[in-house]
Amino acid sequence: MHDPDWQPDILGDGYRSHTLDLGADPDGEGAVAAVLVQREPRVDEAVRGAVLYVHGFSDYFFQTELADFAAARGLAFYALDLRKCGRARRPGQTPHYVSDLSLYDAELEQSLAVVAAVHSGLPVVLAAHSTGGLVLPLWLDRRRAAGRVAPVAGLVLNSPWFDLQGKPVQRGLLTQALRAVAKIAPLRPLKLPTSVYGETLHIDARGEWEFDLAMKPLEGFPVTPGWLNAIRRGHAHLHRGLDIGLPSLVLRSDRTHYETVYSELSDRADAVLDVAQIARWAGCLGAETTVVPIPGARHDVFLSQAEPRERAYTAVGTWLDRQQLSGVTQVANTTVAGP
Repeated sequence: MHDPDWQPDILGDGYRSHTLDLGADPDGEGAVAAVLVQREPRVDEAVRGAVLYVHGFSDYFFQTELADFAAARGLAFYALDLRKCGRARRPGQTPHYVSDLSLYDAELEQSLAVVAAVHSGLPVVLAAHSTGGLVLPLWLDRRRAAGRVAPVAGLVLNSPWFDLQGKPVQRGLLTQALRAVAKIAPLRPLKLPTSVYGETLHIDARGEWEFDLAMKPLEGFPVTPGWLNAIRRGHAHLHRGLDIGLPSLVLRSDRTHYETVYSELSDRADAVLDVAQIARWAGCLGAETTVVPIPGARHDVFLSQAEPRERAYTAVGTWLDRQQLSGVTQVANTTVAGP
């Protein structure tokens, strides 16, 4: 039976969404909300836990294959579109803008409470991509420091953004400049190099995935000084070391390849982040951390070509089984298993 505040989602049959009211925007852009999306449970699926997924910058949840994978492992699937992102952005709001990453704690706590209420007593696995892969560990570190870890039992990060791209001297100079510019012109778009990453993904370009270009434009949304300054403060916190209090799995490509013109390598490398930085800072999460490079993967390893994508799902399934968080289940004589 559906709760009255769940509505049909833009993904169509099998998905519903719930708007989380967050009140007035601390950054002064009106009322803000987030949107929690649920893959609706099916009668032949056992549930032994749940997944809560968070997207990255210039992104929103549309990865239904990931949701199906989770369900096949016995995990109910939820995804959160953060404030000013995807389904949650309101007219006049700067896409993805926050001045402090801790502002996201409000919708993260609300979403976790919804999931925990529906699946009382069951473990919750958090998953995130790119910028979401920075947001979640910082939030989990704050939760653990406050003595709150349960019901979260594990964390899966897909190409998390652990540092700013570029050489150390460049990163340092940019960080100093951002502190000043963020105070006087936080919303002024920065002029940054373009990427072919979006082109590799969309079905109407060179990819195989369908998504809303208003919510995830091929060229990405403009980056603002105030938002990037918040990211750099988050990076600094991460680099000092976190203690999230639970095991984590970090997936990444095996190589980085930046370019503004498409080539075949664009489909077989991370065109957004430096994978060496991901490897370097993964140890800052605290607790048990497993890092798995996926040969030939794109920035979003779950939007890679078929072979690396299969490797990524296999790695996640193996890790979930090792943590005793999923596995083969039987329901009404129907076998449900991961790949």
